[in-house]
Order: sequence, then structure tokens, then C-alpha cells
Amino acid sequence: MAEWVPREIWIKTQPQALLASCVLMLDARDRILLLRYGPEGPVAGTWWLPGGMLDHGEDPWTAARREMREETGVELGPAPHLIGVDHRGNVLGTGPVLDCFFHGGRLADDKGIRLSTEHDRHGLFAPDELAAIPLTARLTTLTAVHAAALSGTVAYLREGMLL
Repeated sequence: MAEWVPREIWIKTQPQALLASCVLMLDARDRILLLRYGPEGPVAGTWWLPGGMLDHGEDPWTAARREMREETGVELGPAPHLIGVDHRGNVLGTGPVLDCFFHGGRLADDKGIRLSTEHDRHGLFAPDELAAIPLTARLTTLTAVHAAALSGTVAYLREGMLL
């Protein structure tokens, strides 16, 4: 039988992971809004969805809304629509990250995008165009959450692969 340990000690033995939120926005032709990271960061020149790590005490949907507003100037509605979760074992040496993906709806047009200083470009890409651009994470992740958004389902992934 295992020896009982106080909760504050037991907690320190539990796995820890960072939590991030990303937003999938589509246009009328089901193209995906992606942002390109500018030259200053560790993933410079790669493209990914608007999003980022949660702030202390923040829930995933609140983080998604904040990141979308900060990175694009676009305000999301009040109701979350979860379309995917991806567990990545080690992201840039930080250890495990659990990514939550939300469908942010449809863009009327991309002319209202106001980029943050973290990004230097934005674009709308059809799924068949994604293989030709450098992505920050796996192509399979984007195709899975894109399909989930269109079908109204949720994709559960490990390292970008459907389970």
C-alpha cells in the first residue's frame, strides 16, 4: 500500500503542462486565416493560427478571445466553440503543451486585420495550399481542426495526429 503524502507535496509530483489557445477563422471560401511570425521570435517566418499561452488564472476561451484581439484586432463573440485539443510532448524545450482550438467564425473580409508587432503578415489559405508554406506546427493539426470546424465535431490529437 502506498504511503499517504500531504496534498501540497503530492501536487509537486504531478505532471505539468503549459496551456495554449488558438483560433481558427475561416472566410466565405473556407480558407484559414494564418499569421506569419516576424523576424524577432524563435519561430520567425513560420505561419500559424492566432493564439498563444494562457495568462495566469485565465481560462482557454478567454485566452483565445484575448489573443485574437491582440494579434488581429478582431473581436470574437461570447460563446466558445471548441473544435480541437492537441497534446504536444515538448514545444521548443518548454515541455508539454496542451493546445485548445476554437472556431472563431467567419471573417467578412481580411481587410480589417490589424497585426500585432509579433507578426509581419497575414493570409487566407485553402487546405491544399498549406503544404507549400512553412508552418509553426504540424499540417495534420490544421487539417484536423479545419475538418472539425466544417463538420461541427471536435478533433482530439496527440502531436498533431488524430486519435
